[in-house]
Amino acid sequence: MSELADIKARLRRFAEAEAAGNSPLYEHLAAKAAEDDEVAGLLTGAAPGEARATLLLAVAHRLIQADPIHPLSRYYPTLGGFDGVDSETWPLFREFMLGKADRVRELVATRYTQTNEVRRAALLYPAVTMAAKRAGGPVALLEVGCSAGLLLGMDRYNYHYLCPGGDQLTAGPAKAPVGLHCAVELAEGAKLPKIPKKLTVTSRIGLDRSPVDVSDEDELAWLEACVWADQPDRVRLLRTAAAAQRKAPPELITGDAVDDLAEVAARVPADQPLVVLTSHVLTYLPEAKREAFHAALGELAGSRPLWWVSQEAYEAGLAVLEPGRDDLLFAKTALSTLGFAEWSADGTRTVRPLALTAPHGQRMTWLA
Repeated sequence: MSELADIKARLRRFAEAEAAGNSPLYEHLAAKAAEDDEVAGLLTGAAPGEARATLLLAVAHRLIQADPIHPLSRYYPTLGGFDGVDSETWPLFREFMLGKADRVRELVATRYTQTNEVRRAALLYPAVTMAAKRAGGPVALLEVGCSAGLLLGMDRYNYHYLCPGGDQLTAGPAKAPVGLHCAVELAEGAKLPKIPKKLTVTSRIGLDRSPVDVSDEDELAWLEACVWADQPDRVRLLRTAAAAQRKAPPELITGDAVDDLAEVAARVPADQPLVVLTSHVLTYLPEAKREAFHAALGELAGSRPLWWVSQEAYEAGLAVLEPGRDDLLFAKTALSTLGFAEWSADGTRTVRPLALTAPHGQRMTWLA
């Protein structure tokens, strides 16, 4: 398959499997781009593995942020637009992108998709508190692929879990600046998880190939551009979390997810139980790199108490450690898997898929 054909296939899969039912605008634009050689070809200069619909659409979003009087902005609720998809949407988008082709290619070649989705904290929180319970107290957090590190503030957020029958579970500080809601469903035979009210974090550190400083307005604007443009509530939540984080920023380190993992982990005192977090990161790594990441976790577990909490497509995440779970395949469910892995002192590894999760944190189905 040629590079362009592969890009067009990715655009089509995104429209059908990820945007459909979640974003009418992005479903429409990705589907149209999948049939257009010139627009799809704008992605050919992306870094290896980065030629994705999310990058093309984030670049478009960023350029429209900078040109908000363009007629295309009418379709972008994050910029105050209120028009739904119609016969003019694609022609305007195509004209806009091709008219700025040089700038589009420059951003495609130098930027990465960095969706720091705050609502994913609601998915990760039950698993991290499970690790804290197993550790018998406070834990340190190390997020790989942290972007701006907003998930590292999960202990400072307030959570409302909407459960079957109208019940609610709440956790986190009652007066937190960031409040998150997540619908919880139960798979057959499953019971509601016990979610502690409080999580105590001793240290927090992030590792990313290009960490984002939310005190830099241009960098924050790129994070906003990575949010889907017809979901303005996500942008507002991002802004609120970024403002809260600026008061007590975590340490963010530039480095490689595998090569620098041990060195960054060593910044956390060895007596602190360590929870490594990944959320929609491993899918961007080639298969060999994913396997190396899992091996690096095993090596790290030989020197300290370690847990890995992941929210990834099953194929990119737990499949290496827990193979054969075809019921969890992202290709089949269009849902990610919340995973929990623990290494005991004797080297024994325990792996559990905990829930199927919506990509942006809005709901999850707890597994038996």
